[in-house]
Amino acid sequence: MTTVLSVKFTPISLPAQLSRNSRNFFCKPPLSLSSIFSRSFTAKVRASSTAFVEAKPEDPIVVEKEVGAGIKNLACPICYNLLTLDGPALSLATSAGSSLQCNTCKKTYSGNESHIDLTAASGSKQYGEYISLTTEFFRLPLISFLYERGWRQNFIWGGFPGPEKEFEMMKNYLEPVLGGNIIDASCGSGLFSRLFAKSGLFSHVVALDYSENMLQQCYEFIEKEENFPKEKITLVRADISRLPFASSSVDAVHAGAAIHCWPSPTTAVAEISRVLQPGGVFVATTYVLDGPFTFYPFVRILRENLTAISGNQIFLSERELEEVCRTCGLVDFTCTRNQLFVMFSARKPN
Repeated sequence: MTTVLSVKFTPISLPAQLSRNSRNFFCKPPLSLSSIFSRSFTAKVRASSTAFVEAKPEDPIVVEKEVGAGIKNLACPICYNLLTLDGPALSLATSAGSSLQCNTCKKTYSGNESHIDLTAASGSKQYGEYISLTTEFFRLPLISFLYERGWRQNFIWGGFPGPEKEFEMMKNYLEPVLGGNIIDASCGSGLFSRLFAKSGLFSHVVALDYSENMLQQCYEFIEKEENFPKEKITLVRADISRLPFASSSVDAVHAGAAIHCWPSPTTAVAEISRVLQPGGVFVATTYVLDGPFTFYPFVRILRENLTAISGNQIFLSERELEEVCRTCGLVDFTCTRNQLFVMFSARKPN
């Protein structure tokens, strides 16, 4: 079945530094809209300190992939074998009371009203592993409550253009996999997960986070929206270093302002590489402390100590991000910079 999506582009404002950053020689420029959609656009640019571009596609975007209901590629986080679902295809609309069985490990994973827990430690009550301070911080109910109510808005001081503009930027990178499924990794309160689901650009969206309270916030935001497509999204609690998906079964993975919070970015990106289909796309945003920061004495030793204590990562160049992607088997690294903000993308080879 071929699904035709009519996409209306609204004016977006991007700081001039996004295309002319002093350290942007490490990055390949993002693809232009004309080269991505292979059609002509009419554009009007008004000269000022910030560039404003208005573009209207002459033809609708044609998504070739079939749009299905619910997610069907969930796997056991212990053995990675596909899980058997007792009931209809899993989505937010059907997750409450759902049950997933691993026929190899004989372990059962259950869903509640807001999400399904697919961590390896799901169901444990006695033993508790050490969890980094950063991970525990975002599990706090207060932090989860404040994330979209003031916390995320402060990112603008580091050069983050804002969720709506970031969403428009990342669609350029994700264009080759439109119509497929997407994981919004470390989704937090589901800021981008909801945008993905409402856009209709993907057959299914998985909002994935380790924090139960973040997923609860995501669920509450969805409940407040009228006519939200609940059949197009599933909320999953999972460990980014042990993704509960079958290998080569995911079209795209997005991680917004998240990779610097992962205890081991290399391990996490390796998992992302495993679950991506050949040609699948990984797109993420983070910050890079370069420029004058790199001249501080013993800055790398200081970074290692801070990471060991908090679990929070500090990247000192775009090359470090490219190296993480390359060593995990991803190719065609490209990125865009604005001050400390960086959006980067890489894909799994065909």
